[in-house]
Amino acid sequence: MIHTFVVLAYKESEYLESCIKSVTNQSVKSKIIIATTTDNKFIRRIASKYKLDIIVGKHTNIGGDFDFAVNCGKTDLVTVAHQDDLYDYKYAETVINEYSKNKRASIIFTDYYEIRNNEKVYKNRNLKIKRILLFPLRFKKLSGFKFIKRLVLRFGNSISCPAVTFVRKNCPKEIFSCELTCDVDWYAWENLSKLKGSFIFNKHCLMGHRISLESTTTDIINQGIRTKEDYQILCKFWPKFIAKLINKFYKGAEKSNQISK
Repeated sequence: MIHTFVVLAYKESEYLESCIKSVTNQSVKSKIIIATTTDNKFIRRIASKYKLDIIVGKHTNIGGDFDFAVNCGKTDLVTVAHQDDLYDYKYAETVINEYSKNKRASIIFTDYYEIRNNEKVYKNRNLKIKRILLFPLRFKKLSGFKFIKRLVLRFGNSISCPAVTFVRKNCPKEIFSCELTCDVDWYAWENLSKLKGSFIFNKHCLMGHRISLESTTTDIINQGIRTKEDYQILCKFWPKFIAKLINKFYKGAEKSNQISK
């Protein structure tokens, strides 16, 4: 088996079982395991129901938890499935096919839709901006160039973390580890962009990222943490005065990550 879904479970999410159903209902079979740093009866009950192994780790920080989840997978390809999200029927088949044609990839990812109030949303301002930023990666021959990989990241975090599959042999053991709270994934992509390995992007929307009032991202935005961290990452691409200007415009996109009560 070449691909693993590592379902990263946290506390007691009402959407965990739906996520597990989506990764078990794939057009090709993948290994599926649950990783958690918050072991509890709720997670164990669902794991038992679907006959899935659980790997329990020690919580350090958000980045550390993600690295733990990636390293739980022992196959060539590992997708960290976020417990609130859904994976379409051909997600695994698509990333496996992309890998067969791009063995030097470090990450392979698809486009995605948002899930708002249990409805699939394929078009809004936030998604449109990300697709514009990712356009250069549609040209696969350019996807391994450092300039192109950094170009798609320098105006914002265009890569959706739950849509990403990691090619383990082409990635360092620690990908996310940092002291950030919100932008751990943007931090990871920025680091990977400096290393060998292509960013392979498939333009089809093959997974759904849930936007909810209870999501960690929404809570972080409300606390104002994201704006500070966005600026910190932008400074890796730009002089500080330009980073400040971009961050002012980028802050407006945060509103797209929230829904009305």
